[in-house]
Amino acid sequence: MIEKEEHFSQVMMMYSCAIREVQTKLEVLNDDLKSRYQRNPIHSIKSRIKKPVSLAKKLRKKGLPVSVDSIKGNINDVAGVRVICSFVDDIYTISEMLTSQTDITLISQKDYIEHPKPNGYRSLHLIVEIPVFFADKMRPMRVEVQIRTIAMDYWASLDHQLRYKKDDMDENYRKEIEMRLKRCADMITATDAEMLDIRKNIYGYRI
Repeated sequence: MIEKEEHFSQVMMMYSCAIREVQTKLEVLNDDLKSRYQRNPIHSIKSRIKKPVSLAKKLRKKGLPVSVDSIKGNINDVAGVRVICSFVDDIYTISEMLTSQTDITLISQKDYIEHPKPNGYRSLHLIVEIPVFFADKMRPMRVEVQIRTIAMDYWASLDHQLRYKKDDMDENYRKEIEMRLKRCADMITATDAEMLDIRKNIYGYRI
């Protein structure tokens, strides 16, 4: 049992290191773009490691054994980085610059901005693989990168709270909340588009 716990802790440490590698790359990109264009496309960067309970639940849902090897072989989003951008076009700029780096391998991409989820959720999801050098060897590690605007992140935070509370709600009340959130998602989409257009007008204006 102790050996299993030590193995799990070591693997989680490795995922944590992978997060730091990806975060560093994103911070360098943001600094470079600020130097070139006097504007930060990245508003903030957040990260997380999935909790053991969540990992076990996800494996059981897939009908897979709950083990460290099963985590490494079957779950791509153990390590997660969330990138919050000011404008929608910044999302695709950062994504393209990150995935074009020679030591980054893009495993998969899901564009929930062009194709939102039915509830209104919008974000760009990437699974990337990055080499991380440890004391004994180099290990390729996978990290999920979610890139979204400030407004998209604000909406997703509220939707996340609903998912945790919905089992305690009356069904009709829950549906009303879901409908209101969907309307908010539509308004956010329109606002993001308008804000981007205004920014383009400002920077495109010449006296």
